[in-house]
Amino acid sequence: FLVINMISSVAYASEGINWYIPRCGNSQPKIPDEHRIIEKYNSYYIDKRLNDDSKEKIIYLTFDAGYENGNVEKILNILKDKDVPAAFFILDNIVVKNTDLIIRMCDEGHIVANHTRNHKDLSLLSREEIIKNVTDLEKIYEEKTGRKISKYFRFPEGRYSEDALKVISELGYKTVFWSFAYDDWDNSRQPDLDKSKDKIIKNTHNGEVVLLHPTSETNVKILSEIIDYWISSGFRFGTLDELTS
Repeated sequence: FLVINMISSVAYASEGINWYIPRCGNSQPKIPDEHRIIEKYNSYYIDKRLNDDSKEKIIYLTFDAGYENGNVEKILNILKDKDVPAAFFILDNIVVKNTDLIIRMCDEGHIVANHTRNHKDLSLLSREEIIKNVTDLEKIYEEKTGRKISKYFRFPEGRYSEDALKVISELGYKTVFWSFAYDDWDNSRQPDLDKSKDKIIKNTHNGEVVLLHPTSETNVKILSEIIDYWISSGFRFGTLDELTS
């Protein structure tokens, strides 16, 4: 669900903002000025400690998972086979209907984090509504898994406001955006395999936070090869704990 709308450089506190970061090939992309507001509120989109010339090369692999259609389990199988850690930002549907998969994510060393209960645009909600949407998922997660959800957050569709950023930060969350994503989320319009691989490879950069959707059939088919490419190119896979430390 990468949103590519450009917005005015003037962003008021309650104004909804669409996360957008221009691609820069294999170089680190630069954050547009209109998004620098996120830096005030425990937010991350790339590992800024690294640059294009750093000897250490790290990728942070993240997924937004709202439901299971058979592909989430396949993605987990690939990650287990490759011994690659990832972060999954989840909604209530997958916790309630596929609790076993969520527990598996935890047991296999992945971070499970908050994507709200029902994927609403938080920039349109009141403070009280934002708090309820986020904490309701926390409660459902704990009831179903017996565990506490990791305190990382991703805005639905990458749409945020300064007010919403502030509330999320006050709830103790660190917000994680991304520095690369592509149009993989529409299951009725899955992208071409070769074009998808080419797009991911041509936009791989150091410190990258990758956003993929594990419901994507295309991602299931290309992920193993993409992971092999990243590893052969000298990248290792970091965790959000490392990114935000």
